[in-house]
Amino acid sequence: MTQSNETWLPEVEEIRRREQLAYGMGGPENIERQHAGGKLTVRERIAKLADPGSFAEVGALAGKAEYDEQGNLVSFRPANFVAGMARIGGRRVVIGGDDFTVRGGAADAAIAGKQVYAERMARELKVPIIRLVDGTGGGGSVRTQGTQGHTYIPANPGWDTVIANLSEVPVVAAALGSVAGLGAARVVTSHFSIMVKGTSQVFVAGPPVVEAGMGETVTKEELGGWEIHWRNGVVDNLAESEEEAFEQIRRFLSYLPQNAWEQPARAEPNDDPQRRDEWLIGAIPKNRRRPYRVRQIIASVFDRESFFEIGAGWGQSVVTGFARLDGYPVGVVANDPYHYGGGLTAQGSEKLARFVDLCDTFHLPCVNLVDQPGFVIGTWGEKAATIRKGALALAAVFQAKVPWVTVILRRVYGVAGAGHANTAGLNLRYAWPSADWGSLPLEGGIEAAYKRDLAAAEDPDALRAELMAKLGAVRSPLRTAHAFGVEHLIDPRDTRPILCDWVEQAYAVERHQLGPRLRGHRP
Repeated sequence: MTQSNETWLPEVEEIRRREQLAYGMGGPENIERQHAGGKLTVRERIAKLADPGSFAEVGALAGKAEYDEQGNLVSFRPANFVAGMARIGGRRVVIGGDDFTVRGGAADAAIAGKQVYAERMARELKVPIIRLVDGTGGGGSVRTQGTQGHTYIPANPGWDTVIANLSEVPVVAAALGSVAGLGAARVVTSHFSIMVKGTSQVFVAGPPVVEAGMGETVTKEELGGWEIHWRNGVVDNLAESEEEAFEQIRRFLSYLPQNAWEQPARAEPNDDPQRRDEWLIGAIPKNRRRPYRVRQIIASVFDRESFFEIGAGWGQSVVTGFARLDGYPVGVVANDPYHYGGGLTAQGSEKLARFVDLCDTFHLPCVNLVDQPGFVIGTWGEKAATIRKGALALAAVFQAKVPWVTVILRRVYGVAGAGHANTAGLNLRYAWPSADWGSLPLEGGIEAAYKRDLAAAEDPDALRAELMAKLGAVRSPLRTAHAFGVEHLIDPRDTRPILCDWVEQAYAVERHQLGPRLRGHRP
């Protein structure tokens, strides 16, 4: 076949030239300013997050171009949002990131369309989406309105897709700079969010707007730094550097399927499913007032070094995260007796509900290691609306369809204790010999039930001791087992073999109920 002397090579070369202009982002001066602030550029971030050479950009030529009268390109400012397909750990994902070197990450005519396109790509191709947020990402500043000559009624373009994605594909967001307004909303409307210590802040509006509107003068860090948002649950995790944030993102995704129509992939097992750690026989102190390190128990029960904690900075009486059993990913819920004795707080309730929804959405069977003394009581608990938020947590547990197993380490008390599983279902439970349960702990329950008797007694302390001895005799879990009030009493050392046997069946059961949950995921 002969080739014509007239080809499209000049046009292809012009495409390449303009791509190089886009790759220049906001120019050397703005790139240097980005680096001086301890931050990577958006293209450097994508290169570090994605598998090498896997990023295929969409809309690289989008931006603002100016031409002379002869139609020659005079200047080109790329859109400050970079998006495309990539691979992470060999899996296809969509990555979209703000370019702070172009107008500080604020919106221009092209950014909204590219953001929406990235969200639609993830939804229609049924792959995870990762948002690298570094700016406002909204509809534009007051300066933009002045240029347009008119204002507008606020709308969030593509937000229907953003919300729909929560029920269909894994959504990850990293706050990598000063993130405000719609940018902040994009961070929290996700399944996993992370910020970088010292270089990222998240707020509804930045310090200048706060000062003008509220008369409050604050720095960016005082307004929306990591010490605020890691502890209030606005973000899930914290990283010391952008590179660490990317590593956490990769690890988070490794436990999840590509979408709600698939199951999580089993990793190559690297631990003996029959392993029995001897120290577990004494892991729970016989003195009920003594705490213990629940994360050490998690490390022994699940595959070694497989636990990935989510939300360690807030709702600290509840521990949540992913782990593996014989290679199978599972969700882990536990109580930490070092915080409020493991009792369920308002924050802990919100954290529990959100995590259970996440596991249910993406078909991760759940293991609940229970030591629940009940809702945290007192004026502080009432002011925090603990019972309303606690009811939300119970609703999440009872609505979850994913296979669930409960291991009772110590206490199960009250309404909060009743939320250890969907007790109207199969309610698969294993209890350690340290288990202790009831409507109220005896220590407080005697004071309430025998208030008049104690008040009338000549020796209240003697009566209290007598009642403790009498009622304490029936608190043995063996007596509950006689009445079939608990299904299994086990040697703590057998916990891992039992769970490794359970998880295979759990995955077989969940295989029959794949697809999005009807209720949707709550952000």
